[in-house]
Amino acid sequence: MKIAIVHDWLTGMRGGEKCLEVFCRLYPDADLFTLLYLPNKVSSVIESHPIHTSFIQSLPLVETKYRYYLPLMPFAIEGFDFSEYDLILSSSHCVAKGVKPGPNSLHICYCHTPMRYIWDQFDQYFGGESAARIPAIVMRILRPWLQRWDVRTSRRVNQFIANSRHVQARIRKYYDREATVIHPPVDTGMFAPGSDETEDYFLIVSAFAPYKRVDLAVEAFNKLGYPFIIIGDGQEADPLRKVAGSNIRFEGWLDNTAIRSHYARCRAFVFCGEEDFGITLLEAQAMGRPVIALGRGGALETVIPDRQTWRPETGIAEHKTSQPTGVFFYEQTPTALMRAVQHFESVESQFHPEAIRQHAVRFDVAVYTDRIRNFIEQRLEEHRC
Repeated sequence: MKIAIVHDWLTGMRGGEKCLEVFCRLYPDADLFTLLYLPNKVSSVIESHPIHTSFIQSLPLVETKYRYYLPLMPFAIEGFDFSEYDLILSSSHCVAKGVKPGPNSLHICYCHTPMRYIWDQFDQYFGGESAARIPAIVMRILRPWLQRWDVRTSRRVNQFIANSRHVQARIRKYYDREATVIHPPVDTGMFAPGSDETEDYFLIVSAFAPYKRVDLAVEAFNKLGYPFIIIGDGQEADPLRKVAGSNIRFEGWLDNTAIRSHYARCRAFVFCGEEDFGITLLEAQAMGRPVIALGRGGALETVIPDRQTWRPETGIAEHKTSQPTGVFFYEQTPTALMRAVQHFESVESQFHPEAIRQHAVRFDVAVYTDRIRNFIEQRLEEHRC
């Protein structure tokens, strides 16, 4: 059987690439297709595959400005030839699901999210003072066309897998398609508690994309004055560093060993964005650390809030009497985050590291691998019939 794996771009190891890595382990002989690839930015497991790139790979400034080529990405992904492939596995948060499958191909898409840049988070990327003026104007003109393309090409997918119930609902809303939920993997072997002592600081690990709302955390901790460590980088790095107080320390991107050490020693992990899933939330919990998170999106599926922050409208009734793993705040404002941090301090003693870790183990990479393998094998069998 000839297998192709498709991923939007290979520029770093984040949540989507950790899902991709499992695909690559399951199918070591598969060809890997991507819009662009930056060597030594992803794992050796991914790089062990033959990697085929699009014409975007050779465009100017692509290493740092590839997002500016978003209007060209539909043409680039449609330029690959999959006519001879039996199985296509696309790992998509942008355009990967838009590939043109062969006449006899089975196309299974693991959807991290419908393209957030053109749907509900358009204004976060292209509105406000932080948006570059010319790209924002161009994107407002192109947005309707990109939306039509996104919906039309969803019909090229035989089966959708959503990474959360939150994304499942968005697939239904934008594509009018049903999806099976299989939560992304967390390496609970790598992220496991050791002998580290807890220290007096809060932590965030995040790319500095607009929707991640790292700016909200910086503003809140500026006012609180509590020690705060930020691991990550991105387009908003310089503005954030300029406004951060002396109590806030920027570490840039670190390897997993260093991130693990920071998880282990923080008082709590902070999460401000409305995420599709949010693997870092579970990595922190796998380390036995409580979290302070915005009570929206994927966090509602991965965090058990304490009783005082639980709200019936979240629809997660089964969490009400469970051992808590974190605290929610419900308004995406610095004030709401500050209140959540202060509430966390008042209930900090109720969080038990082992109970928090046991909750995270339910999302382990072995669980994900088994569910993905079983799903693909079952759909292949149905497809052959």
